[in-house]
Amino acid sequence: MAETGIHFNEAKSPQGMRLYAIGDIHGQLDLLEIMHRHIANELASDPSSDWRIVHLGDYVDRGPDSKGVLDFLIAARARDPRNVLLAGNHDVGFVDFLENPDPNGLFMTFGGIETALSYGVSMQRKGFFKSAERAVQEGHAALLETVPASHLDALRALPRSFAAGDFFFCHAGIRPGIPLADQLEHDLIWIRGEFHAHAALYPKVIVHGHTPVAEVDVRANRVNLDTGAYNTGKLSALAVDGASKNILTVTEAGVVQRSVAVTP
Repeated sequence: MAETGIHFNEAKSPQGMRLYAIGDIHGQLDLLEIMHRHIANELASDPSSDWRIVHLGDYVDRGPDSKGVLDFLIAARARDPRNVLLAGNHDVGFVDFLENPDPNGLFMTFGGIETALSYGVSMQRKGFFKSAERAVQEGHAALLETVPASHLDALRALPRSFAAGDFFFCHAGIRPGIPLADQLEHDLIWIRGEFHAHAALYPKVIVHGHTPVAEVDVRANRVNLDTGAYNTGKLSALAVDGASKNILTVTEAGVVQRSVAVTP
């Protein structure tokens, strides 16, 4: 890949289109609802001829209401397909567990117990005479009965990336040196080290989540929007309108908005 590309400060949304990208949600329906209300109010008070709200994945696990988040997002997309839902590794891990209940996989190891509880299913490994394997099998069977087909269908169909204007959206990042069109699905939802270490510009600015940071990390070639909502109570987004860019940070107290640029 050539060492030339688009710098965050110069990157623009498509003409006439406002872009919003929302970081990892992880079952925090309360914060997601606040974010969407803010965006809806902004679009009503300051209309744009077109818009997209891009959700960067990891809708489930860890937080208290994964089911509610999926209900909310599926309904939002049904009302208006300009709500774009991308896959995160935890969303794929949920599907993987439903298809093959591995007691040591991502779902059971990193927050799936909370996801199951949001569907009314206890995955706790309780009981002196009950093995962990049996508890997982019973919980898996209960989830298969409880998880709506619409949720499973939606999760299976999630795309791994979306591009608009000078921006490329995915959950985790991309592999440097590989054209955007040729990125592996696994990298788009899992990559960290090589992507984070790469300082050169890409053909588009990469907007991603996956790796929690204390504050939104804006760099010349990428933006990390995962501010650990399930742990910090803070959900973050990037808003782009032409060349104007703002960071939106949602807490239970409301929304803070600030303009952003990369210092040369």
